[in-house]
Amino acid sequence: MAKQERGLRFQPTGGSRAPQIPVGKKQRLTIERLANDGRGIVFFEGRTWFVVGALAGEEVEARVLGAHGKVVEARTERVFQASELRRPAPCVHAGRCGGCSLQHLPHAEQLALKQRMLAEQLSRVAGVEPQEWAAPLSGPEFGYRRRARVAVRWDAKAKRLDVGFRAVASQDIVAIDDCPVLVQALQPIMQRLPNMLRRLSKPQALGHVELFSGSSIAVLLRHMAPLSDADLLVLQEFCGFHDAQLWLHGEGEPQPFAAGAALGYRLEQWDLELAYRPGDFVQVNAGVNEAMVAQALDWLAPRSDERVLDLFCGLGNFALPLARQVREVVAVEGVQAMVDRAALNAGSNNLHNVQFFQADLSQPLSDAQWAKAGFCAVLLDPPRDGALEVVRKLATLGADRLVYVSCNPATLARDTVELVKQGYRLKRAGILDMFPQTAHVEAMALFEAS
Repeated sequence: MAKQERGLRFQPTGGSRAPQIPVGKKQRLTIERLANDGRGIVFFEGRTWFVVGALAGEEVEARVLGAHGKVVEARTERVFQASELRRPAPCVHAGRCGGCSLQHLPHAEQLALKQRMLAEQLSRVAGVEPQEWAAPLSGPEFGYRRRARVAVRWDAKAKRLDVGFRAVASQDIVAIDDCPVLVQALQPIMQRLPNMLRRLSKPQALGHVELFSGSSIAVLLRHMAPLSDADLLVLQEFCGFHDAQLWLHGEGEPQPFAAGAALGYRLEQWDLELAYRPGDFVQVNAGVNEAMVAQALDWLAPRSDERVLDLFCGLGNFALPLARQVREVVAVEGVQAMVDRAALNAGSNNLHNVQFFQADLSQPLSDAQWAKAGFCAVLLDPPRDGALEVVRKLATLGADRLVYVSCNPATLARDTVELVKQGYRLKRAGILDMFPQTAHVEAMALFEAS
């Protein structure tokens, strides 16, 4: 029997595979337009290039960060012909740090880009346009971020502790001790943090650091080995100097070094204080968060005799202000720990007309006991993957008004299709500029029953 030619099975049926583009290669390009995430797009030699830090019409030199098939990801290295819209990036780390991607674009143009992204998704996916576009909800473009995770990694070869933020499209760490998007209270901590961490005896055992600013300032250190008494003293002195709480995250859940330490933030318009723990979801932009809550309640227009449903309620960010204005609020969240924390927040603010429930919000709500009495209005604030199963049955709850707060225009548009099928019309929509200097888009939409 003849020997089988196994290799023939793997031969291409026709044509030839284009050679892969190596990482680090530099290419001169003329940018055609902007993608929805703010990167420049150009079609060059049969490939689609996405270029960080480039604007439409610019001629740039781009450095390849990665290539997959016919898609190339790159970063602007030099600008030969600049757009008239380009501004000098306010941060010296712009273009290398992965935290901000739009610093070269004026803030007004950032807002316009985000507005176009939302309008395009609603039009292309759902085939709708709101009856009214709301003005963008925004605040200061810098000094807004009240929470940040700082990357920490020991480089054994260089015997160096790297402290900073992740680089664009990479796990590399950009050494940073000055970040202009952080709130002012965290700036001096960020500046002194690298030197303090390098004083610790086991740098290879350090994980990451999280910074918090609210009703208190806090520094959390993730560590993979016990800390020595000397290291704890260094950390205590550092936090004491900055009037910050020290939290440690070894085995188990994060714990405050001093018993009784607590974190929280205020919603001034409603005289509310919400407590949270590291790991809980908290909006990082305090000013836009409070404006967002106010706008959501204004659009929902709740009346004092109404029963309102808040889905994906988290710590009670919307539910507690709602409870100040209506007869009853039912608030639902998927994570039991957050439900418990939200209930404690309601009690500590002396609110007794809000009930919290745990439920799997990836499933329909029709069988839930708390849903059977129906609701006059619904507010939902789902994660990035949206709320498809929930919205498919929302009409059965009887609500004539619905406010949908979204952190992903694509899933908002997808869910809009379902709401329109159920007889809701898109009354109003607008963007929420929760993350200036980035292409991240949050949005709010008001739906009314036809």
